[in-house]
Amino acid sequence: MPEGDCTNRRVRPRDAVTEAEVEALVRGICFKNGPPATVGVELEWLVHDRHSPRLPVTSARVETARAALRTESLHSAVTVEPGGQLELSSLPAASLMECVSAVTADLTVVRDTLRPLDLTLTGLGADPWRAPTRLLREPRYDAMECWLDRAGEAGRRMMCSTASVQICLDAGYAEPGPLGFARRWRLAHLLGPVLVAAFANSPVQDGRATGWRSTRQAVWAGIDPGRSGAPALDEEPRAAWARHALDAPVMCVRTADTASMADTADSADTADSADAGRSGAADGVPWLVPQGLSFRSWVRSGLPRPPTRGDLDYHLTTLFPPVRPRGHLELRMVDAQPGADGWVVPLAVTMALFDDAQAAETAYRTVKPLAERAGVTPAPHSPLWLDAARDGLADPELREAATACFAAALEALPRLGAGPEVLAAVAAYSDRYVARGRCPADDLLDELDAQGALAPGKDVPR
Repeated sequence: MPEGDCTNRRVRPRDAVTEAEVEALVRGICFKNGPPATVGVELEWLVHDRHSPRLPVTSARVETARAALRTESLHSAVTVEPGGQLELSSLPAASLMECVSAVTADLTVVRDTLRPLDLTLTGLGADPWRAPTRLLREPRYDAMECWLDRAGEAGRRMMCSTASVQICLDAGYAEPGPLGFARRWRLAHLLGPVLVAAFANSPVQDGRATGWRSTRQAVWAGIDPGRSGAPALDEEPRAAWARHALDAPVMCVRTADTASMADTADSADTADSADAGRSGAADGVPWLVPQGLSFRSWVRSGLPRPPTRGDLDYHLTTLFPPVRPRGHLELRMVDAQPGADGWVVPLAVTMALFDDAQAAETAYRTVKPLAERAGVTPAPHSPLWLDAARDGLADPELREAATACFAAALEALPRLGAGPEVLAAVAAYSDRYVARGRCPADDLLDELDAQGALAPGKDVPR
C-alpha cells in the first residue's frame, strides 16, 4: 500500500460478513429440512466423590479423570464443563435403540474408568450441596463468567452447578404438517414446560430446599433473556431465529481472530469497545468482553474488528435458549435424571412425540391450549415455564397434559422400534410419577426431609 494510503480508513477484509450474509447463513445452517431420521442425546452429569458427595472435587481430580477417559474408545464425545460436570454427546443415530445402546455402552466405560478414581456420576439437575466453583480455566469460560457475572449469581450457577438431558432431533420437513419444521418448532416450545414439570429433578441448592422442583430451570430463567430466551413464536421460525441471533449480545471477541486481522482494526478502536475487565487470554492476549454490543451492531460498526463467519459460528454457540436450532433441534429443558439409565425415559418420550406422526398430532393438540397461559413472554421466562419449574406436575394443567403425552408416547414407541426395556421404563415412570402428579424432585425432597438433612429454604438466584 502506498505511504499516502496509511490512514485510519477501514478496509473490509475478504472474510468479514455483511448483515445480509449473516441473516442468510443463520437461516440456512440452523434449520436443515428433511425427514425425521436421526436422534441424538447430550448427557450432562455432576461428578461427585464416590464416598462423600458433599465434598468439592478438585480440578486435579477432574483433569485426571479427563486424561483417563481420553484413552478409552467411545462412541460419544466426552467433554468437561466449567464446574467439572461431565458431558457425553452421542453421534446421530438412525433409531432410538441404536442411540440408547451406544450411549449405554459408553456410560458403562465411563463409570468403570471413574470408579478407581473414587469418582461417580450423579444425575441431578443442580448440585444440591456444593457452591458453584469453576474448575476449567479456558478463554471461553473466562469470557462467559465475566459476561454472566454482570447480571448476578445465576450465570455462574448455570456454568458450574447444573446438568441436563439434551435431546437432539431433526428439524423436520419443509412442508406443513405434524412433521414439518414449523410445527415441530412450535411443539418444542409448548411441550417444553410439560417436560420441565415431568422430569424436574433439582429442588435443593446449598443444602436448602429452594421452593422449585427444577432449580436448574429457575437458574436459567435468571439469565439475561438475550442469551437464554427464545424468539417470539408468532412468526416464521427461520426469520425469528435469524433476528434473535443478530440482536443477541456478543459474549466475547476472540483474540486469535483479532491478531489475524490486526491490519483492519486499530488499537484505539479495540480499547474503546472492550470491557475493562479481562476475560482470559490466548497467546497472552486477553479476550475482549464487550458491553451492550449485539452481533448486528458489531457487523454494522466493524468494531473492534469486522466479524467473520467463524465469529458468527462461535456466537451461535453462546446462545442458550431452551430450544436451540443447530441444523437439528436441540431441546435443552430437561434436568439430568436419577439412576444409571433414567435419561432413557425423556429421550424416548420426546422422540416419540416428535417423530411419530400420530403421537406428534396428539401432543400438539394437547399442548396447544397452553399457549394462552404462556402469554407473550418468550420461554423460559414466561409464567407457564416458571410454573412448571416451581410446581412440577403438582400443577393440574401440566399433569393433565403430561398424562396425555405419556400415553401417546407409549402407544407410538413400538412403531419406532423401541425395545421392551425402554417400554417398561417409560410405563414405570408414568405410573410412578405422572399418574400421581409427582416428579423425581419430590422423591429427593421426601428422602432428605426424612433424614433431617435440609436447612431452612432460600431463594434461587434470579
